[in-house]
Amino acid sequence: MQGQNRKDIYPGLEVGIILKKDQRNGTVTYGFVKNILTSAAFHSRGIKVRLDDGQVGRVVEIIEE
Repeated sequence: MQGQNRKDIYPGLEVGIILKKDQRNGTVTYGFVKNILTSAAFHSRGIKVRLDDGQVGRVVEIIEE
């Protein structure tokens, strides 16, 4: 599932994000959403979130349960 719609993302959800430093190589970091930082309902490159461990990036993958 893609992470472009804000309505699909909520605190506690397990996601894969791309950090700013990893945008060139595409390394995905996994964790649980702590805060949603993007206020728009849709973002073409992914909704920006903060993970529980403090890392910030754009959601590229939502982990299904």
